[in-house]
Amino acid sequence: MAVSYLKRDSSKKHETFSQEDWSSAYCNVEKELDKSELKLVKGSIPTQISGTFYRNGPGRLERGGKWVHHPFDGDGMIAAFKFDDGKINLTNRFVRTKEWLEEERSQKFLYRGVFGTQKDGGLLANAFDVRLKNIANTHVIKLGDELLALWEASSPYSLNPLTLETNGISTLNGVLKNGEAFSAHPRFDPGHHGKERMVTFGVNTGPKSTIRLMEFSNEGENAGSLLSDRKDSFNGFAFLHDFAITPNWAIFLQNAISFNPLPFLFGKKGAAQCLTSKPDGNPQFLLIPRDCGKFAGEPPKTVNAPKGFVFHHLNAWEENEKIIVESIFYDDFPSIGPDDNFRKIDFDQLPEGTLKRCEINPAKNAFNCTTLSNQCCEFATVNPNFEGLKSRFSWMATAENKVGNGPLQAIKKFDSLNNGEISWSAAPRGFVSEPVFIPSQESNSEEDDGWVVVLVWNSIRSGTDLIILDSKDLAEKAILQVPISIPHGLHGSWVES
Repeated sequence: MAVSYLKRDSSKKHETFSQEDWSSAYCNVEKELDKSELKLVKGSIPTQISGTFYRNGPGRLERGGKWVHHPFDGDGMIAAFKFDDGKINLTNRFVRTKEWLEEERSQKFLYRGVFGTQKDGGLLANAFDVRLKNIANTHVIKLGDELLALWEASSPYSLNPLTLETNGISTLNGVLKNGEAFSAHPRFDPGHHGKERMVTFGVNTGPKSTIRLMEFSNEGENAGSLLSDRKDSFNGFAFLHDFAITPNWAIFLQNAISFNPLPFLFGKKGAAQCLTSKPDGNPQFLLIPRDCGKFAGEPPKTVNAPKGFVFHHLNAWEENEKIIVESIFYDDFPSIGPDDNFRKIDFDQLPEGTLKRCEINPAKNAFNCTTLSNQCCEFATVNPNFEGLKSRFSWMATAENKVGNGPLQAIKKFDSLNNGEISWSAAPRGFVSEPVFIPSQESNSEEDDGWVVVLVWNSIRSGTDLIILDSKDLAEKAILQVPISIPHGLHGSWVES
């Protein structure tokens, strides 16, 4: 089953996208709005949905006529879509980081970007300037009374959840040192140990890397308070963007990757461009016991892992003393070199992500890996009530075609019980971002009861649309025009009213 949001010529089996259509999404967000109502162009907004869809991503990609080298270097812009009584209002704000304020005043780049953006002045101006610009552009989550804009190489920024005004850097009540690395990919335990928790980490990398695993209360008066905190060290350079949890474990995949800092120090490359995959390296699963689980206080375990590179995990669960983890694997680390233009990348030259399942046997230091889907995909999610549990259904952004690489243009629902799948497509002229699942609040709801919301770049009108899909069959419930143009972005979250 497949449904389409933009009209296409059905006589063509595989319509190719236009590079110009795709790259037209890379633009600056020009306005900040307060409670601006979205225009409904099709369908109706389900009145059962009540809450806020928060979304983060690069919103400033050009200053003074100069573009960032990679969109991941763009300044974070938070959008809050408030669902209330069948209407949706938008408030959006740039995160007022110290560096953003300085560059807004000067209207030029004053800091180097991790992904290759350089200051004016060539090598002499960039060499030995190792300051990291906190761009707060990767994720946005609510913890207690704080809305946190996350960027994994530094501390989170605190925002007002209603107005999105920036409060400043948050140390989470003294848990973090100023500037301490804090993951942009927390996981939310729905209550495996009685109460909801946010599980997250920070990593200090080097020849020996240290992971700090932290758990915070996520309900009641104590929401935001630290519940557990442990540090574990592992050999090798750890590039960790995401992880997965079960009731007893935090699961990391340490990719086989090396880091040569010299090109960064000498001003030739961004820090992330100095990462190189090691084809003959030995990737490993790092299994850290959670302090609330039955292995609390025990040392971590390491288990060999499949070759490839992983940014994102889908979910994990435990089964007969084994750990099952589902992840999106790339054959190699996808990178944009110093001489490449990110708006003109050749998708055929980049590895695509495919969904795989790994069965880990810690007792035997062994794993078994199977491919669930060969279709290029990213940003996969499950019903948040099934985080850390065996889940049947998942939703993800995919390329339009079943094989090969390409931009993300469709949303797929995958049924792991029978490998069934259905899709909703924005192709050929629409491009999707991360889908966010909103679970039904009905007491007798099933795993796939709810809705999927997703922002789509509509290149026909050079603007952004908000799409609401029924999570069971991906039928369109509503299409709304967003009053600002939002570039291709990163992660978002849903907060009930």
